[in-house]
Formats: sequence, C-alpha cells, structure tokens
Amino acid sequence: MCIVLLTIMSISAQEKPIKLGVAGLTHGHVGWILGREDLGDIRMVGIVETNKDLAQRLSTRHGFSMGIVYDTMEEMIAATQPEAVAAFGNIYDHLSVVESCAPKGIHVMVEKPMAVSLEHAKKMEALAKKHNIHLLTNYETSWYPTNLKAYELLKEGAVGDLRKVIIRDGHKGPKKINVSKEFLEWLADPILNGGGAIMDFGCYGANLMTWLQQGARPNSVTAVTQQLQAENNPKVDDDATIILTYDSAMAILEPSWNWPIGRKDMEVYGEKGVIYADNRNQLRTRMSEGYDGFSEEVFDLKERDAPYDDPFALFASIINGETSLAPYDPYSLENNMVTMEILEAAVQSAKTKSTVELKKE
Repeated sequence: MCIVLLTIMSISAQEKPIKLGVAGLTHGHVGWILGREDLGDIRMVGIVETNKDLAQRLSTRHGFSMGIVYDTMEEMIAATQPEAVAAFGNIYDHLSVVESCAPKGIHVMVEKPMAVSLEHAKKMEALAKKHNIHLLTNYETSWYPTNLKAYELLKEGAVGDLRKVIIRDGHKGPKKINVSKEFLEWLADPILNGGGAIMDFGCYGANLMTWLQQGARPNSVTAVTQQLQAENNPKVDDDATIILTYDSAMAILEPSWNWPIGRKDMEVYGEKGVIYADNRNQLRTRMSEGYDGFSEEVFDLKERDAPYDDPFALFASIINGETSLAPYDPYSLENNMVTMEILEAAVQSAKTKSTVELKKE
C-alpha cells in the first residue's frame, strides 16, 4: 500500500504544471505562450507589463484576465510565486529579468538572442550559476527537425569532414511584415535590441554553428553591415554578412531584413557532399559524383518528438528533471555564451571595418 501511495504521489508530482510568469508582452513571439493549448505542463500565473493598452488588447484576443497583469517583476513574483519566467520584452531587459528571478531560484527562458551584449550575457551567466537556475534561450530553429537531421548526418560522417556552412535567416523587414508598433519600437532600437538584423537574425546562425562545432569558438569574426531601408530602420543595420573561421572550416552567416521571402535555412558542406536544410521539414543531401555530378536524397521530416516540439514543454521538462540538454544544445547556456561572443565580435568588426581575432581560451 505504501508503495502504491508513493507511486501515485510521484505521478501526481510529475503531472503538476509549472507555474510560469511572463515578463513583457511587447515581443511578437509572445503569442506562442498566450495562445498555447493547455497541455497540463505549465500554467501561466502572472504577467508583467506596464503598457496596459497592449495588455488589454492581448487579454481580449487570448482570454487571460487583466487581474494577473502587474507593473513590476517584484509585484508579480510576490503575488504568484512562479517557478519559472519567460521573457517577452525587449532584449535589453533580459538582464533585469534574470536579476529579479535568479536570487529567488526562479528559472528563466528568454527569447533569442540571449542578451544585447556580451557584458550583459556574462552577468546573466554568473547569476544563473550562483543561484543554480536553468537559463535557456529560445530559438525557433532549435526545434526544426531538419536542423537535427543535418546535425546527425554530419556527426555520422555522411558528407565527410565539415568544410563550410552557410546559414541564411530573415525576412522583408519588421516594418514591411507589419509587426506591432510596440515590437517595432524596440526591435529597431540599437540600445534595446543591441543592433538590427545582425542581432535579430545573426544569432540564429551563430547559435547553430556553435552547436555543429560542439562549442568550438571561431578563430576570427569578420562582419559587414548595410542599411538598405533607411526610411524603415533609421537607427540600425538591416543587412549583414558575418564570416567565421575555424581551424578546418568556415561559416558564412547572412542575417537580413531585406530577403524578399522569409527564410531560415542552412547548407552544410563536407568533403564528400552537402546537406541542405531548406526549411523546417524539407531536407536534401547531395553526394559528389565526379566533377559536378551528384546523387540526391530528399527527406520530408515529421515534427520532433515531445518535449522537443515545443519550447515551453521543453522548459517544463528540464525544470522537472525529466530532460537534460545535450552539450552545447542550441537552448543551452554554454552555447549561448559562445553565440554572444560571436555577435559581440561581429558588431565590433562591422563598426571598425576590420576582422576581430578571438583569443584562445
């Protein structure tokens, strides 16, 4: 009977939803949590947002009560006692969210990129480690089955030793795709976002390349930025090219707010062939045959298995101790510290019009 009771208690504990607070509503991705189906793994208990007009609009759209909307992190934490917080405000505020949560043992997940600068990222890392909390960074591309397949094929040696990776991310630009005014206000602000396209979409490539390289830091970072839509993005870059060099490979990252068609794709070149992760579900491999011939295989991939099909399910699973991230997983803190080092060097390179050499650790 005792064994049965303990088993029931264990199952009950595992099924108890994580109490989640939301810090900010201005990020366009906040709809992921506000409109998420109740799966029993998390329960949104509080929101911090000072813009009450925005909060009311989203309350009407998604059905949450304005009674759970607070002006400050301190008020929300005291009233709701969350176990975890997801940050959906501007990127500059990620540090203050961790400063509020970490000392109280509250786990944090921020939207990409991790921070506006390496300085902020180092402070966040120190707080997370000191107070033993999970600090994750959410990228849409982390749960693309094509990226996982590309990673697995590369590690299996399917295309031979890695030589070059080309990663392209972006869209027509925030204003052209009609993001909300609250989102645009900080997305195109060099302080609140850390930059323009170089930060907003450069982080995807830096994150994926760090994963493919299992945490290896590049030897050098060279970046060029342009402002092709000055009328829409007067304060920040909207197009960038970032070149990363490694001992035996290189990467070209092409983040842009000037792509005619939205994209998040990757090409992985080895000595024997290439892997094309064309989008979330379609992947191709081409194996070299002679000078310019090749054999091609096409994959139409299903969504990843739970909890890797949803950022909040994964967050809850990690907090509950049910899932552990693999080394340098795209969500992981150690990956995103390297990612931030790359982004910092890229911004510096573009400003100084010179290559930034990274010191060996």
